[in-house]
Amino acid sequence: MSSPRDRGGRPRDPEVDRRIIAAALQVFGLSGWSGFSMEAVARTAGVGKASLYLRWTSKADLLTEAVASRFAPIAEIDNGDVRTDLVEFADLLMDLFCGPDGMAARRMAVESRIIPDITERWSRVRESQIRTSRAIVKRALARGELSPHTPVSVLLDALHGAVVNYSTAAPDHVRSDAAARRRYARRLVDFLLAALRAHTAEQRAADTAPSMDSTPI
Repeated sequence: MSSPRDRGGRPRDPEVDRRIIAAALQVFGLSGWSGFSMEAVARTAGVGKASLYLRWTSKADLLTEAVASRFAPIAEIDNGDVRTDLVEFADLLMDLFCGPDGMAARRMAVESRIIPDITERWSRVRESQIRTSRAIVKRALARGELSPHTPVSVLLDALHGAVVNYSTAAPDHVRSDAAARRRYARRLVDFLLAALRAHTAEQRAADTAPSMDSTPI
């Protein structure tokens, strides 16, 4: 995928890059793929269309990088503590799905499956996101903070799914309240960690329980 960072030549203005990315997310969020064009993005960003083509060869490349850029900070989460890491992860997802770029993120989850130009590109991005998300939990496992019985996929699915549901089900005045989102993220993480502790305790009990086959008659 082409990007401003991958190309040689004269360095680009990062402020123009930022405006273009923000405009791409705005246009896609409001209009979807059918209304997404380089012309519309350039107009919204207040730049010439040539500025876009100097950076991206197609609107599919531009859109994929724009949405992916909002997930990129997941890879930087590493505080050495599982609760802190999961809260930061939940905060990032809450800001993404409930903030100004939320509609674009939710559209991409749906439209990427039916847009041939986007499907393969976004699939690669999603695979990278999944790896970096799982790495958060795997580091906690390596530190001994979580039991080996931890169902990594279930934990991450529950966290991500709860955030996406919140972004669509919470009233507008709650969803737009950053403090309310932070409180919810912390309650969510604490709930999931408590559920994990209960789950792993049950698993340990099952592992140490005597087998029926070995019980004397």
